[in-house]
Amino acid sequence: MKVGIPAEISPNELRVAATPKTVKRLQKQGFEVQIQKGAGTKANFSDKEFEEAGAKIVNSAADIYGNSDIVLKVKEPSVEEVGMMKEGLVLLSYLWPAQNQDLLKTLADKKVNAIAMDAIPRISRAQKMDVLSSMANIAGYRAVIEGSYHFGRFLNGQITAAGKVEPAKVLVIGAGVAGLAAIGAANSLGAIVRAFDTRKEVAEQIESMGAQFLTVEIEEDGATSSGYSKEMSKEFIEAEMKLFLEQAKEVDIVITTAQIPGRPAPKLWMDYHVAAMKPGSVIVDLAASTGGNCALTKNGEVYTTDNGVTMVGKLNQLPSQASQLYGNNLCHLLDDMGKAEKWKIDMEDAVVSRAMVTHNGKINWPPQPLPVSPTAGGGAKKIAAPTAEEIKISDAEKSKKATTSMLIGLAVVGVLLFLVGKFAPPEFIQHFTVFVLAVFVGWQLITNVAHSLHTPLMAVTNAISGIIVVGGLLQTTNDMMSPMTILAFIAILVASINIVGGFVVTHRMLKMFKK
Repeated sequence: MKVGIPAEISPNELRVAATPKTVKRLQKQGFEVQIQKGAGTKANFSDKEFEEAGAKIVNSAADIYGNSDIVLKVKEPSVEEVGMMKEGLVLLSYLWPAQNQDLLKTLADKKVNAIAMDAIPRISRAQKMDVLSSMANIAGYRAVIEGSYHFGRFLNGQITAAGKVEPAKVLVIGAGVAGLAAIGAANSLGAIVRAFDTRKEVAEQIESMGAQFLTVEIEEDGATSSGYSKEMSKEFIEAEMKLFLEQAKEVDIVITTAQIPGRPAPKLWMDYHVAAMKPGSVIVDLAASTGGNCALTKNGEVYTTDNGVTMVGKLNQLPSQASQLYGNNLCHLLDDMGKAEKWKIDMEDAVVSRAMVTHNGKINWPPQPLPVSPTAGGGAKKIAAPTAEEIKISDAEKSKKATTSMLIGLAVVGVLLFLVGKFAPPEFIQHFTVFVLAVFVGWQLITNVAHSLHTPLMAVTNAISGIIVVGGLLQTTNDMMSPMTILAFIAILVASINIVGGFVVTHRMLKMFKK
């Protein structure tokens, strides 16, 4: 099977759907790869690099669309490009199906099987193919860099011989992938970071990345099952606008990231918020292409307002990095579809069926909603959250079962001890009693060790080794050549090595979570 990569015709699109690295990966998947001459130039990939990676360079887009089985693209195709496509071609590209119904009809009439990479469902299995998350990660990082450039001052606070520099205050609105990436980048540069999101569930994520979570005094959650925020009540929005006005007077850089697929971006930062900001402040609007979160954003433009606030409505795409991540997303999807050897369009697959917007001449949009849980008949049903009463009953049943198991265990141990006491010599009984007590005390110590101190595995092994060390010390005598003393010494040595090794491993594990 042949995979083709055409050059992007949009002058503002710098990315390409494959890089020399992903070309090699496509070949390992069994595909022949051909790429249009100059397709990677804007992303800083030369034709020579693609040739060295094993791709065939072709001169025109018509050759790509007419002689390929699969075409990988970034931007949605134009009418002219669709006209070049052969029947049965599989197209993987951004398509924005909710906004481009005419394009879907054109593709269906041409019998092109089109997969909208922006319609990949956000489920665990599809994370590796989620181009929206890949690109949002880059956009969030770049927003901080762009904002810092236009701000023109340090983001971190400094005390120097020349004077003190106050740290910049950065407000991130929206804590999705782009927002969290922006928080991480701003925090690493030393800024004081604040973040707002209508979803209460992201508070922990925001705080774990070193930012302050801002909220309003209204108990309302914007979380939905799709992962995107829902429209909030009038009271919540009024409280939100008031909070933003207070922040506008303090912050230096505002980064807005709120977008809803298939709909214009919600307006969150109004003109009076901009008017309240200090001269020299910066607003970076990542939703500029869909109308902007700021009322004064101009898509594709950077300008300064009358009160000295810089409005950033465009970003450098970091085309080399973006192309690599996008190419990886495409390769992951081709992996899931069977590669070249077992290639199949499986409309029963949860990912393919929802991203395949045209198939065999028919439009497949909007897709069926994802089932919450499969039923025996192949349908879907919602699983209701357990009530407090159900949880209470469940806990009581678990407690009853645990008590029964413990009583049975004690009965078995009691019978065994009775049999041992009846037939074993007195010396053995004495040592056996000490052993049982040691195990009991050791078990109580082990189970009550806080896991935050070290891992559960290290806690168990170190506690057991400690018991062995104590036992070995009790068995040592003044006769160094005594077999008992030699065995006790070996036991102490081995247990000590285990204890020291356990703490060394634990220390290394803890270092992994430190910067």
